[in-house]
Amino acid sequence: MRLLRSTDLALRVLMRLAVTGDSTPTTREVAADMDVPYTHAAKIVAELTHRGLLTARRGRGGGLALTEEGRTVSVGTVVRAFEGAGDVVDCEGGGTSPCPLKAACRLRGALRRAQEAFYASLDPLTLADMVAEPTGPVLLGITRAP
Repeated sequence: MRLLRSTDLALRVLMRLAVTGDSTPTTREVAADMDVPYTHAAKIVAELTHRGLLTARRGRGGGLALTEEGRTVSVGTVVRAFEGAGDVVDCEGGGTSPCPLKAACRLRGALRRAQEAFYASLDPLTLADMVAEPTGPVLLGITRAP
């Protein structure tokens, strides 16, 4: 399974913020640290804020910080939120004609079960698990000094 770029970036932003301690980096700083366009990072930050996983304050003394929910959210929950509820395959045809096997296909159900097994394997993992050694020190190494 391949994750969307937005899912990947959402996880990396959350992981980056999980190791910041008391500092509150700006979206621009996080985008630079993660080497992604600011506009893409801003969209991800807005979605994470909307979902209650982080707070974003503007102006002097502002910046990004994880909420309590953001600190304890499961990786599976984040991936589901950004990937959406769609099937792995598009049996409807997406602008072309639907798959001729649609009515009798067993592949769609098998792929749906595999997708759910993938998500279920991520459900027990938290941000703390993702930033444990050796990842946390590497993340600290790429963050800017306050």
